[in-house]
Amino acid sequence: MGIFSWIIMGLIAGLIAKFIMPGKDPGGIIITSLIGIGGGLLGGYIGSFFGLGTVTGFNIGSILLAIGGAVLLLILFRVVKR
Repeated sequence: MGIFSWIIMGLIAGLIAKFIMPGKDPGGIIITSLIGIGGGLLGGYIGSFFGLGTVTGFNIGSILLAIGGAVLLLILFRVVKR
């Protein structure tokens, strides 16, 4: 399920990351969803690289990796947009 599960988890993670870091971001739900998908991919890649696990499906470890990646991308997005 690799990439597909990262994307689905990323959509969920994007919404959770937006809940964790509320604020007025340009683009609304579309940008939030794209950041979430990218965050899921980034979280899965970083988790694989450092041996923390991968986004393999819908479990707690995968959710945490995807949320972490989405929050990281959301922070980066806000810094770049300033």
